[in-house]
Amino acid sequence: MIIQLFKEMFSVADNNTSKIFFKDKTLYVFNGVYEPAEDTFLIAENLEVHVGEEVLDVGTGCGILSVLSAQKAATVVALDINPNAVKCTKFNANINGVSDKVEVIRGSLFEPLRRGDLFDVIIFNAPYLPTEEKPNSWINYAWDGGNKGRETIDQFLAHAADHLKPEGRMFIVQSTLSDVEQTLKKMRKQGFDACVIAEQKAEFETITLIQAKRCGKS
Repeated sequence: MIIQLFKEMFSVADNNTSKIFFKDKTLYVFNGVYEPAEDTFLIAENLEVHVGEEVLDVGTGCGILSVLSAQKAATVVALDINPNAVKCTKFNANINGVSDKVEVIRGSLFEPLRRGDLFDVIIFNAPYLPTEEKPNSWINYAWDGGNKGRETIDQFLAHAADHLKPEGRMFIVQSTLSDVEQTLKKMRKQGFDACVIAEQKAEFETITLIQAKRCGKS
């Protein structure tokens, strides 16, 4: 069964993917999976994971952030609503030698988690593009932010604190197209010390990386 699964996954990778490189990592992006771009790499360049921490990667895509986190983390839970992304992340965890640390689960935002599942680090490369139509394919979920680009971001913010350890921290990427200040205000209202720690300017927007910790925590 395991051998058959690996053969199937490598067959998919050989025929329907692109290949990306980040530092010493090689990853494949299956057809129908969001290919890492400026927003992904903004997190990757600034992501801080300590040895032994437990990490949650929401909307994992091809799994690049899960693979990078697993270099130091004790465990990584990678979530994605896209079944193609789930297969892709499992594949990339395997070829990068971290499959023993990375658990990949299909589901929307925090729905697959149980009450009491807590993490040191939560990562979210949010869908932030304002759209009026519902996603018509799995990959569209990667960038479809709904009305004003905030629909998925606000759903995330409503439950993220429930799964963060007292001294944990969150990293969320979004665009100025979807009101970064509104995200910061909501986080601060929940008792977080939240700020933009990195930015990447684009033609019509600025992509921002927000870090949030509970107030009073170092």
